[in-house]
Amino acid sequence: MSIVKNVTLLGHAGSGKTTLSEAMLYAAGITERIGNVANGNTISDFDAEEKKRGVSISTAVLQFNYGGAKLNVIDTPGLFDFALGPNEGLRAADCALIVLSARSGLSVGAEKAYKNAAKKGIARAFVATKMDDERADFFKVFHELQDKFGSSVCPVVVPMPNGGFYNLLEDKAYTYNGIKRSDAALDDDGTIEELIEAFNEAVAGADDELMEKYFEGEELTHEDKVKGMTLGVADGSIVPVFACSGVDGRAVDLLLDFIKNAAPAAQEEGDCKVDANAPLAAICFKTMADPFIGKLNFFKVISGKITQGTTVKNARTGDEERIGKIVNVLGAKQTDIKECPAGDICAIAKLNTFKTGDTMCAQGSSVELDRVDIPTATYSMAIFADKKGEEEKVATAANRIMEEDPSITFVNNTETRQTILSGLGEQHLDVCLSKMKEKYKVGASLVQPRVAYRETITKMVQVQGRHKKQSGGHGQFGDVWIEFEPCDSDELVFGERVVGGSVPKNFFPAVEKGLRDAMEKGVIAGYPMVGVKATLYDGSYHPVDSSEMAFKTAASLAFKNGIPKAGPALLEPIVTLNAYCNDEAMGDIIGDINKRRGRVLGMNPLGDGMQEIVAEVPQGEMTTFSTAMRQITQGRGHFTTEFARYERCPENIKEKVMADAAVED
Repeated sequence: MSIVKNVTLLGHAGSGKTTLSEAMLYAAGITERIGNVANGNTISDFDAEEKKRGVSISTAVLQFNYGGAKLNVIDTPGLFDFALGPNEGLRAADCALIVLSARSGLSVGAEKAYKNAAKKGIARAFVATKMDDERADFFKVFHELQDKFGSSVCPVVVPMPNGGFYNLLEDKAYTYNGIKRSDAALDDDGTIEELIEAFNEAVAGADDELMEKYFEGEELTHEDKVKGMTLGVADGSIVPVFACSGVDGRAVDLLLDFIKNAAPAAQEEGDCKVDANAPLAAICFKTMADPFIGKLNFFKVISGKITQGTTVKNARTGDEERIGKIVNVLGAKQTDIKECPAGDICAIAKLNTFKTGDTMCAQGSSVELDRVDIPTATYSMAIFADKKGEEEKVATAANRIMEEDPSITFVNNTETRQTILSGLGEQHLDVCLSKMKEKYKVGASLVQPRVAYRETITKMVQVQGRHKKQSGGHGQFGDVWIEFEPCDSDELVFGERVVGGSVPKNFFPAVEKGLRDAMEKGVIAGYPMVGVKATLYDGSYHPVDSSEMAFKTAASLAFKNGIPKAGPALLEPIVTLNAYCNDEAMGDIIGDINKRRGRVLGMNPLGDGMQEIVAEVPQGEMTTFSTAMRQITQGRGHFTTEFARYERCPENIKEKVMADAAVED
């Protein structure tokens, strides 16, 4: 079996990930040119939306051979609205290449990528691209990385003053004409010499034998350096740093050499050993759903192998399916293969039951691998079809989009009578609408979602409800006296203290039913009522004309007469907010919460420069909080919300809600 290496490109939007992947393909001899993101001709940004917007919005898999090894490079989006992509990449890869610009340095996206990879125990390396830019300053970026992440940060490929590159792992210098390299003499102004000592110490520190050799003054051989680098990268004690240029491909071959020779291969997970002869266990790390090419599920095989024509089991559902077409992919291009062994990646067409995060296993097996982390949707809008009667088309399109992007949710809110589309930000939902239009030929628009308010009463009243109708033959007669008072309950509390049989007992259920129906629509703005106790205490009846329907109607009339006199009040939903932010942003986040009429309940330091803020905020004020949170924390923060309770609305909010309700009516 040939060597297989799985790496993912992570980092901030605009740092050069897609351009680097283009340079990798060019340096490996797979393509005849380096594609340009702005021109929309890259291999990994093949989706129409990506070409139109000039940014990556979904994960792309690039499978190609280099120097006798098979490399699976997973290019992920850098925009925080598409955070599912990096999570997919991390689940499939064994090494994270964190890309940053040698011009602009350490970014929030690179910081987050480093932390997420470290949390999952995945090997990390930094790649400083854009060395072709005259403003690039590799050594400034390198020291920035050391200051932030410590002594594990280790230089491997560094620029020379003459524009060439020096590879510390090989102890060789090169100059480049595009991707073509030539051996050169080391050109050093003293900076590189300092790094060589730090490099040797780092690789020696990864292994006891090497450390002993190093301290005894023996020179480390190339094999020693590769051994130390391989061990150190695998256990996280070394985080190598590479300089290169994605635009013209200079020194990208040195990065590819590192991936082939020193990046970790697939590791066993739990009881699943990376062995093609072991029972099958594979994780579905990505799903691609397209109305033209159909559905593709991407798998990383941990143990065993996926073979065309065999029957496998979905561990989540228990369903069994036969494996049909298996492919390797290079962006949109597919190449048929017969099988995919442990440690490798493939895509399978037309599976019915598998979703992102599902485990594929052998028949009779029940192994379940760790799932893909699905980001929680934090930005919600109400969606409606542009043309009446196309609601079903919108729902179908949304469900297809959710197949490939489970960080999107699409639910009907029966209370507000709206359909809610939720995602990770404005751009995320905008891409959804574009996909609906372009791929599924249905137009939809977004509006601010309604808030599920409640109504209640604040004082006791006693009122009569009398229904009398005579229209030949039997008439209708029902007469009730009801006492309404506030109580602590989400539902109507019904009681009776009728004496003397003024209202026969068999009509009590009808009175209660009339009141319950009336409670569904309050008198302020038509929202459901809570916190009401209704006691039937008197009334009268007619031996012939009284009926259940008459008493039900009388009860609803009592409600209509009494509630406006009982001090009706509007209640708004309050959510508990847990906001996680960097120390520097804490003051501004608290200020933003206060502006939203929120109350900060407490703060908890989390370490590593992060804080948790616990607050209670009216739900109606939370619509734009995800955007504000991202801007204030520069993308470092995140938050969760959970319904807490209902509270009385301020008068100005009540008036606005009443005005909005009047417009809707």
